[in-house]
Amino acid sequence: MDNKLQELTKRLYEEGLAKGKEEGDLILANAREEGDAIRNAAREEAGRILEEARKEADEIKSKAERDIRMAAAQTLQSIRKDVENLVIASAVEGKVKETLSGTDFLKEMIRAVAAGFTSDGARELELVLPEKLKSGLEGFVKNELPEGVVSASFSKKIEGGFTIGPRDGGYFISMTDETFDNLISEHLRPVTRKILFG
Repeated sequence: MDNKLQELTKRLYEEGLAKGKEEGDLILANAREEGDAIRNAAREEAGRILEEARKEADEIKSKAERDIRMAAAQTLQSIRKDVENLVIASAVEGKVKETLSGTDFLKEMIRAVAAGFTSDGARELELVLPEKLKSGLEGFVKNELPEGVVSASFSKKIEGGFTIGPRDGGYFISMTDETFDNLISEHLRPVTRKILFG
């Protein structure tokens, strides 16, 4: 009987051991499976995050490149305009100021413009001349222009040239150095641009 008891105990022990081993293997297999699933999910998530980061970095890089190209184009355009303005100013400014500050040239121009106005029926004209040319033109205005047709004043606001128009208002003609600078510059601008930049 002892023998049977020992046999039974041994059998129960071995069955329990086998069952425990089987359950342990099953738990271990499940844990490995879950570990693999978690690792795969983590890899997929890491890949997705990495891909999103690459896309975002590409978008930022693309936007920065566009902004840099636009800023470069605007800077180049601004520099070209500045160079163009400098070339035109150096070619025009001195000559225009010199010409419009010469009393003989101004006298001729004033006579021609005043004659044009009076032939259109304007009776009283208002003439504004540069203050710095007062001594050279005051006698001309008093003695050589018809009295009552032209009244003249001298202004510090005009560097060279003159403005003239009907006294009762309406319109006036500006032949100042600034007006001529602008007029000549506009005509020279396309030619200068072509010469400088092709």
